[in-house]
Order: sequence, then C-alpha cells, then structure tokens
Amino acid sequence: MPRLTRIYTKTGDDGSTGLGGGQRVAKDSLRIEAYGTVDELNSVIGLAIASGVSSELAGPLKNVQNELFHLGSDLCFLEEDKARAAVPQIEGRHIEALERLMDSLSDRMGPLENFILPGGTQCAARLHLARCVCRRAERICVGLARQERVGGYVVKYLNRLSDALFVMARFENHRSGVSDVFWDSRA
Repeated sequence: MPRLTRIYTKTGDDGSTGLGGGQRVAKDSLRIEAYGTVDELNSVIGLAIASGVSSELAGPLKNVQNELFHLGSDLCFLEEDKARAAVPQIEGRHIEALERLMDSLSDRMGPLENFILPGGTQCAARLHLARCVCRRAERICVGLARQERVGGYVVKYLNRLSDALFVMARFENHRSGVSDVFWDSRA
C-alpha cells in the first residue's frame, strides 16, 4: 500500500508521468488516457452513490469502485512488469459478478421493449452518465490494446460494466416508480 507524505512530486511538470513499473511516458499517451478515463468513471459512480442511489445498488457500486482501482492498476503496469509486482488486476470473477448482478436486477424489471433515453431519477441519470464514460474508457482501451498488450480482462470488464450500469439505471427508475424515458423514433 502506498504511503504518501506529499501529494505533489513536481516530476510531472515536464508533461510526463511514471507508470507502475517506473517507466516515464507522456501524460497524453493512450495508456494514461485509458486509466485516467477509468478514474473519471470511478468519480462519476461516486457521484451516483452520493446522490442517494438505492441500498440495493450502493453495495455493488462500491464493489465496482474498488474493482476500477484494480483496473487502473492493471493499466498502469506494462504486462511484462505485472509478474514482478504482484499487481491487482481484473479477473474473470469480476465479470461473472457483474453478469449475476445484471441477471438478478433484470429478472425483477422485465424485458426492455424500446430504446430509452438517459433520464428518470437523478440517480438513474447519473448512472447513465457513468455508462457513457465507461463506454469511452472501453473505446480507449480497445485502441490501446491495438498498440500494446493490456490485461486479458480489461476490455471485457469495461464492456460488461457499461451493460451493468445501463441495467442499474433502469433498476433505479423501476425501484423509484419512475418510468424510463423512451425514445420516440417518430418525433
């Protein structure tokens, strides 16, 4: 566990930052963009939790926040450095837990019969925003994976998480007795 006595280091003043393995890279590199967007996603989820999300979703969302730190760690280390550092990483079990959660919530809501727009309750709208940030993180990680090796579950986790955030947004509306906002294709 890192122990920080000072938050600022001044080592990034030149536009570079350090990866977990010690390598210096530009702050605008795709790898930094990837885990920076994962950090943004974590903050948006924190906002949803702080806005009063249902108790049924608060626990799973806090788990996701912790897993997003695993994901950030997964992305912060190059694949060749991970074995030496015992880095927390996303694993298949994290994806399976998201799938179980989605199945459980979906069973209580019934099928989706139309495309929906982000909205409904404040919490649902924030979860939809989190879903959009998650999709952006996924796109960035797909691009990164074309250039460099990334953890085997990184993209799959983000893909599943965006689905889970969509289901959670719908569930939050359902639990609150608020209808989803349906897309009117003829408007």
